[in-house]
Amino acid sequence: MAFAVGLINSVCAVSVDPDFVRSVDGPSSIDPRLVLALRMNSTAGLFDWMMDSFSFQGISDNVAYSFIESNGNATWRKIKSQLAAQPTCPLLPSYWTFEGCRYDKTSKSCSQPNHLASCPLPSHPLRNGRLNQTAFSLYLFIRDQTKSDLVGWIDERLEETGTADCRASQEALIGPMRHIFGVSDKVLAMSLSTVLMADRANRPRWFDIGSQMIVVDTLVHNFLKRTGILAAFEAAHVYGPKCYQHGGCSEILRRAAECIDARAFNNGFPQNFPRLIQHALWRYCAADELDICNANNTNDTQYCTNNTCDIYSICRRNSNNISKSQARQSILVRRKVLI
Repeated sequence: MAFAVGLINSVCAVSVDPDFVRSVDGPSSIDPRLVLALRMNSTAGLFDWMMDSFSFQGISDNVAYSFIESNGNATWRKIKSQLAAQPTCPLLPSYWTFEGCRYDKTSKSCSQPNHLASCPLPSHPLRNGRLNQTAFSLYLFIRDQTKSDLVGWIDERLEETGTADCRASQEALIGPMRHIFGVSDKVLAMSLSTVLMADRANRPRWFDIGSQMIVVDTLVHNFLKRTGILAAFEAAHVYGPKCYQHGGCSEILRRAAECIDARAFNNGFPQNFPRLIQHALWRYCAADELDICNANNTNDTQYCTNNTCDIYSICRRNSNNISKSQARQSILVRRKVLI
């Protein structure tokens, strides 16, 4: 743990965003549209923001942003109007019937070809057909499961848990939303943590829960593997569900965050701020951010030799993809580099 905390803290020193949800009225990384939607209890505004958030998965932020700027996105108002016209597709009446749609934008096909001509899904110029399905699945979930009151539903779910265990509260939200088409636990945690942290002054418990959420993507997982943190905890695993299981990436980061006082980066932050720590690791690796520890700068068939990295002297520089014979050769190279 001392090794992990020392390394992660060193990364945070150069990669923490001091304006990361700094305050309600001061500089913030939170989209003002989201804050306004929460304060107005606008389900439509929340839906529109969440669709923008979901559209950033699986592609660079710049590409996703440019596409939305050029083509727009699915909106609550438009989908509501379309479904009010009662389209003939048997999948569209409710959240529970919307399953197995398989709409594909490229081939212009779906599982209900006889209804495709009058289907509202293709009318939304999204980046791919999966996002079109996500838009309608999310809309139907909010309409049918939350009675078009997403803020009220979140309040009810958190009240029902009645516990100080933030992870139980997180599951109370993520669990029911896990079946929305096209969104993983990682995507839900990323979006919901931002929603929960957006209005700290008026919703302090929301903020406390959101600040504890950890989003493990491939960049964060590979960072923990490359640096030797996973090996130090005897927690080697492939990226996927194990990252969130007992002893996985999420738990390691949460334990490390308990040992790092986030107030050192901004006295407005809570002392224990796992979401900030994870976000700092992501920034350190992401090509659109600091662009340091990633496959662009590290050959994963060798031990890392990027001596311009801020943590080069304390990192164990493990490879993510290396054979035993390559490992033996790389050890010799690594020794020469260290000498």
